[in-house]
Amino acid sequence: MAPFGGWEMPLWYRGTVEEHRACRQRCAVFDVSHLGSVSVRGPGAPGVIQWAFTNDLRRIGPGRAQYSHLLEVTDGGVADDVIVWWVGDDDLLVLPNAANTARLRDALLADDALAAAGAAFTLADVTRDRALLAVQGPAARTVLRTVFPDAASVGRFRVRALDWQGWACLVAGTGYTGEDGVEIHVPLEGAAPLWRALVETGAEPAGLAARDTLRLEAGLPLHGHELGPGITPFEAGLGWVVAWDKGEFRGRRALEARATPRRRLRGLLGAGRRPLRDHSPVWRDGARVGEVTSGNFSPTLERGIALAFLPPDTPDGVGMEVEVRGQRLPAQVTPLPFVRGSASGA
Repeated sequence: MAPFGGWEMPLWYRGTVEEHRACRQRCAVFDVSHLGSVSVRGPGAPGVIQWAFTNDLRRIGPGRAQYSHLLEVTDGGVADDVIVWWVGDDDLLVLPNAANTARLRDALLADDALAAAGAAFTLADVTRDRALLAVQGPAARTVLRTVFPDAASVGRFRVRALDWQGWACLVAGTGYTGEDGVEIHVPLEGAAPLWRALVETGAEPAGLAARDTLRLEAGLPLHGHELGPGITPFEAGLGWVVAWDKGEFRGRRALEARATPRRRLRGLLGAGRRPLRDHSPVWRDGARVGEVTSGNFSPTLERGIALAFLPPDTPDGVGMEVEVRGQRLPAQVTPLPFVRGSASGA
């Protein structure tokens, strides 16, 4: 166990590499209850969500999930990246990162947010009333068809309210591993029975360490590393999440001033097994050109991999050196993701 964002989190159960490979090859279950759950309901709920985040709810509709960003109003950096579950017409659930729930609540209750809503809404932090279990992997739906058949039918980025053995759940076809699967929002009393049923049916318990190596292989950003204050969506390679044509949104003016990125997030594939570590400097032709934001050993590729901020015009295939504890390790700029999982075909 280890502290993470104010929670005690399982780092690993049987071992990081074993759990990582179980998710890539079969099915793993993660306890991700550290993520926040903020319920926004009422006729003004869609309006306040539309104003607060960069993405456009008009691209989806009730019964769908959407990835979006909450911006810093001062510099256009990403205050948090969230998933919005649009459960029903006036019923939305926002899932922020660990320790960011208060920041999200304050943004949604600011005077300009209330004005943008256009109608009344209620906001409730329900994080401690539920658990959140992520069932991920190419065999995730096979396991779910035995344990929770209705959940197995929830498609990619779809959301449904479902019942499991008398407990009212929300299920979304989302995840953070690059693999197919769902996340299940289950009342606390039902969490342990559901976890046991999933494990007994073949899901491998997996911890925070495997979750991190899986998301790194999938090229997915982590708040506090690839996203955060001072880092814009465009620098993180996530410009698609900004809907300029939807009108005003929180942080728009600050982001407009930084719409041309001075750096871009890229992938680095090491030449050997040695991990490419966080915050390591990146060199090209004797000049320091960037810094690693996340780096580790890839259990799938059996090589060191990293995400790094590099000059925006850096081409794929060019050679770099990553300095780890005084030693410069050869690496090559490569397109993301490093590993394409089953979610790409879901």
